[in-house]
Amino acid sequence: MKIVALVGGVGGAKLAHGLAQVLPPENLTVVVNTGDDFWHYGLRVCPDFDTVMYTLGGVVDPVNGWGVRGDTTAMLSALERYGATPWFRLGDQDLATHLLRTEGLRRGERLTTIMQRLTRALGIHSSILPMTDDEVSTIVDTIEYGKVGFQDYFVRHRWQPRVRSLIYDGIERAAVTPEVTNAIACADAIMIGPSNPWLSIAPMLALPELRAALLARDLPRVAISPIVGGKAIKGPAAKLMEELGYEVSAANIAEFYREFINGFIYDQVDINDRHPDVEHLLTNTVMYTDTDRAELARQALTWIESELL
Repeated sequence: MKIVALVGGVGGAKLAHGLAQVLPPENLTVVVNTGDDFWHYGLRVCPDFDTVMYTLGGVVDPVNGWGVRGDTTAMLSALERYGATPWFRLGDQDLATHLLRTEGLRRGERLTTIMQRLTRALGIHSSILPMTDDEVSTIVDTIEYGKVGFQDYFVRHRWQPRVRSLIYDGIERAAVTPEVTNAIACADAIMIGPSNPWLSIAPMLALPELRAALLARDLPRVAISPIVGGKAIKGPAAKLMEELGYEVSAANIAEFYREFINGFIYDQVDINDRHPDVEHLLTNTVMYTDTDRAELARQALTWIESELL
């Protein structure tokens, strides 16, 4: 069974890792949000993509769930020596990724081509693809600071500002890559990872060609809830839901995705918080260990194959 997984950062990377443990590499394509990519100190930084790449490449920091295991920050210390105030952590090994990516972009290479080269160098055999080669930016309209870039909201301000709305700048002009289009056309099922629906997944679903490609396929399209027991596993998903006018519940996540999905996976604690009109699986969705990741992937695939195909 060929799977295309749409993911953001840490939560989506865990699902991607679980799928990579149970699927042949040629049967897995991971499409990653690029809405939080940005330029920083002249370098193109792709936080979600790099988190997925480091996770599948076996080099991710196991404590943070992002960055490189055992990385140092000598470069940041040098910036401080010059009077700068670094607010976005770039590890020294992590910096190599940004340098090579930026060098490739300056030469006119596609982001997809560059990242395929880097993923292969880390020994990754599954396909990890950016959702687009074009630059798009998630802009967060906040009560306290007005419109700010995603990383300013998420990192500099630690996602504390109250959110009025989200803007996916450049999304209408962005093109889906041939690699993503082909992966969706060849897929047997689509999975949406337990990433933040508004910050990580919605930018992908707002991409016109990707949206059309998904809706054109009559196949299982399944999302995994990032809300468990009325709380976010990680990050601002629950806070953001409230600020955008939603009651915080797994069922409301299913409703948010309703146009795109025909199946939804809830954590077993949410047995009484289910959408009445969407087929569902109840299982353990909290992924503490590599075994948890593989087991969730295995259960999801078994359910898709037995109930939705």
